[in-house]
Amino acid sequence: MRIFDPHIHMTSRTTDDYGRMAAEGVRAVVEPAFWLGQPRTNAGSFADYFASLVGWEPFRAAQFGIRHHAAIALNPKEANDPRCREALELVPRYLAKDSVVAVGEIGYDAMTPEEDDVFAAQLAMAIEYELPALVHTPHRDKIRGVARTLEVVTNSTIEPGRVVVDHLNEVTVGAVHDSGCWMGFSVYPDTKMSPERMVEILRVHGLERVLVNSAADWGRSDPLLTRRTGEAMLAAGFSDDDVDRVLWHNPVEFFGQSGRLDLTELPAASSTFEGNSILRGGS
Repeated sequence: MRIFDPHIHMTSRTTDDYGRMAAEGVRAVVEPAFWLGQPRTNAGSFADYFASLVGWEPFRAAQFGIRHHAAIALNPKEANDPRCREALELVPRYLAKDSVVAVGEIGYDAMTPEEDDVFAAQLAMAIEYELPALVHTPHRDKIRGVARTLEVVTNSTIEPGRVVVDHLNEVTVGAVHDSGCWMGFSVYPDTKMSPERMVEILRVHGLERVLVNSAADWGRSDPLLTRRTGEAMLAAGFSDDDVDRVLWHNPVEFFGQSGRLDLTELPAASSTFEGNSILRGGS
């Protein structure tokens, strides 16, 4: 089973996680910019964070044969913090980087006027840089949040097929399916979506325009729930080709629209990045 995790926050994970993922078939990932938990106190901290997403994390992933790509954005939660709003001016610099394959995460957290402005501005950047957009839907009042998201996407004039609306569930998937946007699902141990529920959604709505991810942030999460979803599909009667479609071909199709996706075999990994190694205590 080969796996492309289209939304995973590896900044929150250990090198042991990279090793487990590689052993279970993960060959490529996309890491979107997100809220790290601790509020940032100034926009300048985003420059170092964005740089790590296009530098240090690809280096760590390469040690295990995993291709790492990034999505860059000012995330919805921090769009409300006036200390962070200037980071919006940094985003275009990183959208030009070769390993950046989308604008994201953008969208809504609390559906404030500030989030409206930042969401629209970054959809415009996606159009300008000819990149897909990865959209976060709010954890609260999700039905209204998805409806508002689709309205903003429509008003932006971006092609729906270049947008994935993420963190969906049984009550929100239908509207996104009908919109022509891609449908994203984050599979978690206790919340959002489970492998078994994901299988039922695939039965009802089909395999097209579906992205299954583990998100795997700093909370209770599991970077191997993409694999577990594939296993649940097989147990439910889906074919190997169906699993490959959902866990590999679909993310390749979506992020391939960036023109920057690199899935060639990795060369031998270098031992250091900027003079630093992930080895501890080795020779």
